[in-house]
Formats: sequence, C-alpha cells, structure tokens
Amino acid sequence: MMLGMATPDQLMNEILHHTQTDPHKRASGLSDFILGAQDGLVNVLGVVLGIAAATNDARIVLVAGLATTFAESISMGAVAYTTTLADADLYQSEREREYRHIIEAPNLEIKEIRDIYKNKGFKGKLLDRIVDTITANQDVWVAVMMAEEHQLAPIDRRSALRAALVVGFAAVVGSVVPLAPFMIWSVSISMWLSVLVTALVLFAIGAYKARVTVGKPLKSGVEMAVIGTVSALAGYLVGFLLKVPPVP
Repeated sequence: MMLGMATPDQLMNEILHHTQTDPHKRASGLSDFILGAQDGLVNVLGVVLGIAAATNDARIVLVAGLATTFAESISMGAVAYTTTLADADLYQSEREREYRHIIEAPNLEIKEIRDIYKNKGFKGKLLDRIVDTITANQDVWVAVMMAEEHQLAPIDRRSALRAALVVGFAAVVGSVVPLAPFMIWSVSISMWLSVLVTALVLFAIGAYKARVTVGKPLKSGVEMAVIGTVSALAGYLVGFLLKVPPVP
C-alpha cells in the first residue's frame, strides 16, 4: 500500500488516535494559569507561614494573606499584560526591520534564506526552488525570516488582556489554598495543613503540566512541590526568627 493511501477503517483509527488518544494540546492559557497559580500558592504560603510563626494570631494571618492575595493578583495580571504587549511590540519592530532589509539589502537577505535551508539539508536545484519561491513574495519572505532567523511568532495584542485576566484569576485561586485552613483550625494545626495542601496542589499542577506538554508527571509534580514548598518555608524562617513577643 502506498504511503497516504489508507483504507476507511485505517483513516478512522488514525482520526480517533489524533483527536482522542494523542490530541494536539492547546497551550494557550496553560502557561499563564500555571504561572499565576504557582505564584499565588508559593507567595501566600510564605506570607501566612511567616505571619503565623511571628504572631500565632489567625486573624492577623488572614488579613495579611488576603492583602497579599489581591495585591499579588493585580500585580501578576499587570505584569502579564505589559509583558505580552512588549512581546507583541518586539515582533512588530523586528517585522518592520525585515521589510526594510529585503528592500535595502535584498542580496544579503536572499543569502540568509539560502543559508537557513542549506543548513536544513536542502541543496542543488531543490534549494534554488525553495529560495526562489520564498523570496518571490515579500510577506512570505518576512514571515520565514521572523520564524527561522528570529524565532519569533506573531502575537495578537488583544491577547494581553486575556493573559492578564488568566494570570490574575489563577493567582487568586492559588492564594486561597494556603489560606483556607486558617479559616477553620487553630494556627498550629493550620500551618501544617497549609503546607501539606499547598504541596499537594503544586504536585498536581506539575503533573498536569507534564501530561499536556512533555516530561514525566511524577517527576514534574515532585519537583514543583519541593521547589515551591522550600521557597515558602523561607517565610516561616523569617517569622520564627522575628517572632513577636506576647503582649503582657
């Protein structure tokens, strides 16, 4: 059977594999959510552990944690917004530069296209055809240079708001996790529960990230849980060392 000549049953099996068993994952939004959630989890855990160790007062812990939650979510959302806009501006700037280059220095730009595809293994008449085809259209030419030379992809400036909302919302969701135990139990019990629950959530985030991208879920989950928990424990250490003496 020739390559590409599949029977209906084979084609159906491949469609099922492509769409169900091993589908293309939509990465858009995933990295933003993980960024916000992880930041909220780790930062708020560090704050509440530090305040709890220093004061042993659940009310103060909740006030400090909630203040950190909303300040963190707004800050992270703003950073995501401005970063996305900066990336979009960088792409646009380099794109305009490439258009100027193919007008002012076309021979050099043609050589760059040739070198790119020569390094990919193309040669002879096939290489000539590829170069001629790409350089025959300025838009295609610039698009290839942006992708191959600069390793840049186009960014819709409207996605900056979406990124800000996703990161900000994820930061709030992540921040609630280490705070929740202090709403129910005593400070001493809540500190342990907060660390445990946060570590489990970080593990789940790391494992999920590995499943939808690359890597081993168990390894990724353990790495994220350990790194996040150890980072947050720095807050506990500061609070313990600067413990507030009880009011007589």
